[in-house]
Amino acid sequence: MEKYIITTGKSIDLAIQAALTELNMDRDAVSVEVLENARSGFLGIGACPAKVKVSYEVPDPKPAEPAPALSAASRKPRKQAPKLEKPLEMPKPPVLPSLPKTEAPKLAPKLEKPEKPEKPEKPVKAEQPRKQAPRREAPKAEKPQAEPREFAPVEPGSQEERVERFLKGLLERMDSNAVPHAFRKDAETIGVELVGEDLGALIGRRGETLDAIQHLANYALNHDASKRTRVTVDAENYRGKREESLRHLARKMAAKVVKYRKNMTLEPMNAYERHVIHATLQDVPNVTTYSTGTEPNRRVVIAYEK
Repeated sequence: MEKYIITTGKSIDLAIQAALTELNMDRDAVSVEVLENARSGFLGIGACPAKVKVSYEVPDPKPAEPAPALSAASRKPRKQAPKLEKPLEMPKPPVLPSLPKTEAPKLAPKLEKPEKPEKPEKPVKAEQPRKQAPRREAPKAEKPQAEPREFAPVEPGSQEERVERFLKGLLERMDSNAVPHAFRKDAETIGVELVGEDLGALIGRRGETLDAIQHLANYALNHDASKRTRVTVDAENYRGKREESLRHLARKMAAKVVKYRKNMTLEPMNAYERHVIHATLQDVPNVTTYSTGTEPNRRVVIAYEK
């Protein structure tokens, strides 16, 4: 069963955040429909806040069990026994004539049995505590550790070497011990893998810090080049995990669009993440996608198509 709430705010993002705070839910678990955009008005006159409709799913309530019907026998009043005006008198037993008393015959005196000698009590042995066998713990299954990837050394003076040298200096200024390894993916793309410990700070919330590092690496390589070469920076396979999460989100929201026949607006995404959504849903029937808004708040809209 689907429910929704309507919230307002100075902007669409603030209105959505107010709804998520009230519901205590994540952005991926709800769908958003923009009802009104915020208007500033003229000199404060005619200003209007943004209004959004946030829908979410709750489990259907269980139907109440009907009360058991009373049988016909239970609805009939019980018959009461008729009351007697006078109590019934029981007949008195007849009086029998008394018989003469006779003396009971005397019995022979009982012979006393010889007492049996008491058996000596057996000494009670003190109970000794039982020795418990040591428990054998099942051997813990060791998690297979992923083998570290081996990277070939870069050629001096190549684009990969320039990217590695730039990122090493950037990471040192960020007080990070991560080591960048650049490699050629294809003729137009260079991949970079950050290797080290505590890489969560370099990834950031939803990859924002990793995207910033990638943007700087692209600028450092291409700002004076005649032909553009794309640089992709990854750490702990974050890009692959994020792509899989986006595909799952796209299919889930597309199913809601077809079920309720209304458009769904996703959270702001960068150009690459929006491309993953468009590519995942391009062959889904009754669904079309398009982007709306301006950077960095550009969003993907999943629309119902008859």
